[in-house]
Amino acid sequence: MNGQNRAYIYPGLLVDIILKKDQRSGKLTRGIVANLLTSAAHHSRGIKVRLEDGQVGRVAEIVEED
Repeated sequence: MNGQNRAYIYPGLLVDIILKKDQRSGKLTRGIVANLLTSAAHHSRGIKVRLEDGQVGRVAEIVEED
């Protein structure tokens, strides 16, 4: 599931984000959401979040746990 809709993202969720420094390469960073930083309901490049380890980026994918 993509990370463009705020309704699907909440603290404690496992996600893959793209950090600002990795936007060109598209390298993903996996982590657990601590805070949502985008207030809009939808964002075309992904909802911006802060992970529990303090890294900030836009959600590329919501990790589906089995």
